[in-house]
Amino acid sequence: MAKLFKSKTIRSGGNAKTIKGDKFGEYETAIMYLAPAKQALMGNVCPMAETAGCEMGCLSKAGRAGMFSSIVEARIAKTQRYFSNRAAFMADLVKDIEAFVRYCNRKGVKPAVRLNGTSDIQWEVAHPCQRDAPKGHFSYPVAYLHASIFEAFPEVQFYDYTKVYKRAYRKLPANYSLTLSYSEASPAYAAAVIKTACETGINMAVVYRSKAIRDNMLSSGDAFGDASNGVVSTTRVIRPVIDGDETDMRFTDPQGVIVGLYAKGPAKKDTSGFVID
Repeated sequence: MAKLFKSKTIRSGGNAKTIKGDKFGEYETAIMYLAPAKQALMGNVCPMAETAGCEMGCLSKAGRAGMFSSIVEARIAKTQRYFSNRAAFMADLVKDIEAFVRYCNRKGVKPAVRLNGTSDIQWEVAHPCQRDAPKGHFSYPVAYLHASIFEAFPEVQFYDYTKVYKRAYRKLPANYSLTLSYSEASPAYAAAVIKTACETGINMAVVYRSKAIRDNMLSSGDAFGDASNGVVSTTRVIRPVIDGDETDMRFTDPQGVIVGLYAKGPAKKDTSGFVID
C-alpha cells in the first residue's frame, strides 16, 4: 500500500473520492477535517449549517469518524486550536502544506488541498499567514506575510464546497476553486443559491437521496422541474448534471454544471431538505 501524507492539520488518503481521483496519477489531495458547526463549543465553522439543514447529514458522521470517538475528539481539539490561537494554527498549516508539497514533489504528483473537509471557513478573508522565502531566494530565510494561504502557496491547487453563497461574488485567488452547495431546507436559501449560481456561473452541488436518483439525473429526470438529456431545470437555472462522485477534484469540472452527488451515511435519512428526492 502506498504511503500517504499525514500531519497535524491535513492528511491525504482519508476520503474515498479523493483516492479514486488520485488514481489518475496527476494530483494527490490532502484534506483538513475540523469539528463541524458548533461541535467544538468555541465558535461556528459552518455558519450556514442551520439554514441549509446540513448538520444531520454531515459527512463528519460518515466513515471512520462516525465509528471512532478518538477521531471526533482529535477534530474538536484541532478546531479549538483554530479558535484559541489563530496565528499558531496558521503557522502549523503553513508547515504542513510545505511538507505536503515536498511529499508530492517526491512522488511526482501535483498537490491539491481541500481546507474545508467538514467546515465552511472563509479562508480567503481574515486569514493571513507567514511563509519563509524559498532557499536560493535573495532574502532567504526571511518570512513573508501573505494575505491568505492561497497567496502563500501559488503552486498548490486549493478547492472547497461552500454554502456561504456570498463567497461566489468575491474575486477569489486563481488557485482556489469553490463549488456552491444547494439545499431546499430553506426556500430563501435555495433561491439565493440559484440566484448566485445564475449571476456568477459558479458550479452547484446537489445531493440526491440515492445513487439511482443521481444516475437518472445524468441522462433524464425531474429533480427540480423538467429535465431531459442530463439537464436539470428550475425557474431560474438550466444546467447539465455531472457525476460528482467519480472524483472529488472539483477544480477539474467544466463550468456551469450541477455536480450530482448521492447521500451517504446519516445523510440517507435526512429530511431537512438538504438531500433531494
